Amino acid sequence: MEKRNQVKILMVDDRPENLHALKVILANPDYLCVKADSGAEALKILQNEQEFAIILMDVQMPMMDGFETVEEIRKIETVKHVPIIFLTASMDTSAHIFKGYQAGAVDFMIKPLSAEILRAKVAVFVDLYKKSQELLEQREQMTILNAYVNASNKGLAVQNIEKEKIAAELIIANKVLISQNEEMEKQAAELQIAHDELLAFNYIASHDLQEPLRKIQTFITMTVDREKLSDNVQKNLQRIQAAAQRMQQLIEDLLAFSRVKTSERKFEKTDLIPMVNEIKDDLKDFFNAKHATIEITELCLVNVIPFQFRQLMYNLISNALKFSQADVPQHIQIKSRIEKGTKLNNKNLSPKTNYYHVSVKDNGIGFDPEYSEQIFEMFKKLHSKDVYIGTGIGLAIVKKIVENHNGIITATGELNKGVTFDIYFPENEQVLTETDSTHQILND
Repeated sequence: MEKRNQVKILMVDDRPENLHALKVILANPDYLCVKADSGAEALKILQNEQEFAIILMDVQMPMMDGFETVEEIRKIETVKHVPIIFLTASMDTSAHIFKGYQAGAVDFMIKPLSAEILRAKVAVFVDLYKKSQELLEQREQMTILNAYVNASNKGLAVQNIEKEKIAAELIIANKVLISQNEEMEKQAAELQIAHDELLAFNYIASHDLQEPLRKIQTFITMTVDREKLSDNVQKNLQRIQAAAQRMQQLIEDLLAFSRVKTSERKFEKTDLIPMVNEIKDDLKDFFNAKHATIEITELCLVNVIPFQFRQLMYNLISNALKFSQADVPQHIQIKSRIEKGTKLNNKNLSPKTNYYHVSVKDNGIGFDPEYSEQIFEMFKKLHSKDVYIGTGIGLAIVKKIVENHNGIITATGELNKGVTFDIYFPENEQVLTETDSTHQILND
């Protein structure tokens, strides 16, 4: 049975006693002696097994002698370099020795054999075989290692290419960011200039533009009161005074519109009842003339910018009074409550967010539903100034204030059936107050 790491030795002799003698001489646990009783048997073994350290070949054999056998062995590519020692009893001439070396032998031994010399020679060739095997294993390991190194180098090369690509992309992205930063700085500078110009405009509008209008109105009033004028002249002066008043109102509305975004955004919990009562008091004459009432229900504290929201409510209430129906007392309903976005049926609202829902409803002249978006545009007026006075800026200011509260506003109207303005803005985790169930009607 072959043991691991045993070195194989092929012994070729047509006489069994000689094969036995060789096996006895070479008895060693590190050796595996394979016997062949003819040249043909040896060739058959070598074609199936190639890992032999040495071949011990008898010269004189029937059918195929040692010389012929060696010549055939040298034709087998896988074993042609295996060392062969001829064993013979009649190698007594130079011609025989030359023939043996020519056939491919590396050494000769004359029978009867010296056991010590045979063991020594075999040991030398076995040692050479082991060293050559070690070299082959090292070569195989080096081949595997080289393949691994080559694969690693290719991987590193790919990684380096990828890193270079990423680095190039980062350089481009950095340049883009630098360009964007420069553009933003440029825009910031332009915005600062525009802001400064707006402040200058506000000053001019507040003082320089309004001052001549106040003088015009004052001189017209003095002229009408002190001078005896014909009816035609008085009508013309009244028209001039009305035009000056409209111009002054336009300037004030433009100033209010420009200040919505530039003013400080400080939110506070606010009760709408005192706010609405103050507005009602400011518009007392208007309320009396229209025989108007305000109904406030379902109120809650709202988290707003107080002075902006007061402007919003003032504009909506005065808008309702302005566009009332003739001979029909104007009735205004105001509600505020907190509702989940899922219940509000508006695709622009987040379903998971709680919103303040403030609604202002009236029974005035209303409007055609096709104008529900246009009424919030600057200077958009659905009626001529001869029928309903105004600058067309009031609802634009309302929308801008709502946007300043991160909210949206919608208008639902129908001709001669009034308008409902619905305002939605985030609750910011505010809670309902004790005023939820309040029901109050404010009359003159």
